Amino acid sequence: MRAVVQRVDGASVVVAGETVGEIVGEGLCALVGVTHDDTPEKAAQLARKLWSVRILEGEKSCSDVSAPLLVVSQFTLYGDARKGRRPTWNAAAPGDVAEPLVDEVVAQLRALGATVATGRFGADMRVSLTNHGPFTLVIDV
Repeated sequence: MRAVVQRVDGASVVVAGETVGEIVGEGLCALVGVTHDDTPEKAAQLARKLWSVRILEGEKSCSDVSAPLLVVSQFTLYGDARKGRRPTWNAAAPGDVAEPLVDEVVAQLRALGATVATGRFGADMRVSLTNHGPFTLVIDV
């Protein structure tokens, strides 16, 4: 699994004009991609890392300050654009594999005590955020 994580001062996801997920104030926005060999165990590992990574103000984690997270599925994180001009998506897991694993990341975060907002899997989403820093990190598990 792969996540592109940004420290934010608020973030939201809009689908067809409706806000489906939003966090207010300091937190993390995590774009999550799934590949073919990912497992529920990797989803739990990613959740623990997102909850405990110390990238908020003052080297704090979400768990330290009860900061919310916005988790958005993004298969394009496994795109490969090394050859030609059109990326391939061969490394991205299909939706029927990826969706339950993204849901598992969210469930594991919530089990850890996190407040989690989400996008809508497979939807044409508009993600808005205010990156605080800027601070962006790639996490692979």
